[in-house]
Amino acid sequence: MKQTITVKGLKCSHCEAKVEQALTKMEGVANAKADREKGLVEVDYAPETVSMDELMETIEDCGYEASL
Repeated sequence: MKQTITVKGLKCSHCEAKVEQALTKMEGVANAKADREKGLVEVDYAPETVSMDELMETIEDCGYEASL
């Protein structure tokens, strides 16, 4: 399942990489692509393995504000 999450605070390529790496390390996440210019992260994940709340919490743990 693909989901787009709005992320506030992405300012550079390091920010994008930080979020992408944190998400792709999670069990059930196949891919994550951040776009700082749009302020979005597109996540391809298995909802039976990982919840949207867990995905958003991981983004917030990286220091960014996440919302749907």
